[in-house]
Amino acid sequence: MLTALPHISRRRALQGAAAALVVFGLLMWWLVPVGDDSPGGRMTFSTGVKNAVYERYGKLLRTAVSHDMPKVDVELLNSEGSQQNVERVATGKADFTIAAADAVEKYRLEGRAGAEGLRGCARLYDDYVQLVVRRSSDIDEAQDLRGKKVAVGQPRSGVRLIADRVLKAAGIDFEKDLTAVDAGIDKAPDLLKKGDIDAFFWSGGLPTTTVRLLSEEFDIRLVELGTLVEALHKQGGASRYYRAAVMPADAYPAAQQNDAVPTLAVANLLVTTDRADPKLTEGLTRTVIDSRDHIGGEVHAAQLVDLRTALYTDPLTLHEGARRYYQSVKP
Repeated sequence: MLTALPHISRRRALQGAAAALVVFGLLMWWLVPVGDDSPGGRMTFSTGVKNAVYERYGKLLRTAVSHDMPKVDVELLNSEGSQQNVERVATGKADFTIAAADAVEKYRLEGRAGAEGLRGCARLYDDYVQLVVRRSSDIDEAQDLRGKKVAVGQPRSGVRLIADRVLKAAGIDFEKDLTAVDAGIDKAPDLLKKGDIDAFFWSGGLPTTTVRLLSEEFDIRLVELGTLVEALHKQGGASRYYRAAVMPADAYPAAQQNDAVPTLAVANLLVTTDRADPKLTEGLTRTVIDSRDHIGGEVHAAQLVDLRTALYTDPLTLHEGARRYYQSVKP
């Protein structure tokens, strides 16, 4: 025998349906993100010469960004180095870049286009100045470069800026006292092996893969430069960003043969402008810090990014988006 179901009024039925919809809505809100405000669009990142540290770092950072901010499309642009990188960002040809602090300061001191809008996101790692010669060379200090053929980096590179200042500190006229060759890390090693140059300057994180590979197939050594710090500082301006440093003996074992090499170092900065979107800048800064170990697996210098010092982006003011990130992780 069937038992009749209790009669439910229309009002009670509507109330029940409404309650069910509220519960369903809350469940869907919990399960499915609503109003995702993660940044999107295209971001242009200026890197460096092919197969050098800036380019490799840029490629690895692009992969990390695609994971952390999937709606951001990162375009990488090769460049001659720091000086061109700063100019590109300042004039709107790129959104973000890596550049050495001396190149940033030089651009600012010259009052060039867009300099006042430059902002920092993070202090990354230090570049070490490397003067590479054949092991049999008679070049034992920078002063011995007089009369030699020397690769001094490309015209708009950070290497060119450093080479010029190091040579001045050593009492050498860049244009009169030696033969300067416009070649960066992509070409200089082959020129040295062929005997077309006597030495080349490089400034990069340790170890730079190209220099390491060269040392393993050709007898080279690194010339000490650490005694030039005082003379560099006397030049004033951007030269104040150079400091004495030591390349550890295991940076290039084949070249250094268990000897540490006194040299010079300068900090690298992640650079943008005050035009950059704060959410994008905050997200990129977070990715740079969070991915340091992953990127450091291939670019060793990236492991040296330190959250405690990353916000010190002298000579640049910290971008508002980057500031938000550092405030969010402050203990």
